Amino acid sequence: MKRENQFVGESGAFLDAVEKASRAAPLDRPVLVVGERGTGKELIAERLHRLSLRWDGPFITLNCAAMPETLIEAELFGHEAGAFTGATKARAGRFEEADGGTLFLDELGTLSTGAQERLLRAVEYGEITRIGASRPQRVDVRIVAATNADLPKMAQEKSFRADLLDRLSFEVVTLPPLRVREGDIPVLVDYFGRRMAAELEWPSWPGFGRLASEALNRHEWPGNVRELRNVVERAVYQWNDHSIPVDHIVFDPFASPWKPRETAAKAEAEPEALAAVEDQPAQSPPAATEPAFHDVDDMKAAVEAFEKRILETALAKSRYNQRQTAKALNLTYDQLRHSLKRHDLLGT
Repeated sequence: MKRENQFVGESGAFLDAVEKASRAAPLDRPVLVVGERGTGKELIAERLHRLSLRWDGPFITLNCAAMPETLIEAELFGHEAGAFTGATKARAGRFEEADGGTLFLDELGTLSTGAQERLLRAVEYGEITRIGASRPQRVDVRIVAATNADLPKMAQEKSFRADLLDRLSFEVVTLPPLRVREGDIPVLVDYFGRRMAAELEWPSWPGFGRLASEALNRHEWPGNVRELRNVVERAVYQWNDHSIPVDHIVFDPFASPWKPRETAAKAEAEPEALAAVEDQPAQSPPAATEPAFHDVDDMKAAVEAFEKRILETALAKSRYNQRQTAKALNLTYDQLRHSLKRHDLLGT
């Protein structure tokens, strides 16, 4: 199965955003892509380029947040030899590299004021000037920018140039977070699971068990599709028996009873900052509370229900690892499997 990034999803909110980007692609105008981390902003930028008339030109990317403020202008516009300390030879910037194609500026909201001013001139007049040069040069570049910041609010607060925002927002494509993409989580889980199983050369894809699938659907996914991909691929590669559905999910790879002492102390002092998966509201296991004995009118049914709640709680605490669950309940693995099957908790 190919490893290239692809658009996967069928929810209305997701398809609307993709369609909006597709309609804007042929127009030689700037596009601003807005969305939370992990929603696929760079994928949308690539789509805008591939569906444009510039598809055979360069697609150059620059993460504005990854560059120090002192170097961002030189990285964007280039510099002449001797323009500053360390500039031993002339160097073309990203604008020149993207000439005839598309320049994707990620994390646009982190640009310095000086870089914003020079970017405005490049967008408005199609001209750039290398640092240390005396003459501008023309470039033919389409700008696609992305951010998870509230740029209109930043413009009101004077931390982002309003005139630059006006130039870059000919079209704004806002990507929906995963938590509102109804029905897309099972589709994405199956896609990433199958792809990881193929990479591991499994003979077939058994899917995820029912309890694991329910846990995946309940999670809030603050990291959106990128986080989901990591969780799914990690679960598949850690699963040892590919003949049965994957039933062990680790949402927080840092959760461990052997955390360094400083981390553990901080977790006690700030439980919300370093909460383990089982402590998160979205992942809270069912409470194994005692039944109201005075309301019991069917002893067998009450005992069965209570036993099922114990099993569900233990599974969740063990992150759906059945061998750990058996050990926690002082059962053999076969005894646990028998109980899970009797209560329809195997997820097969």
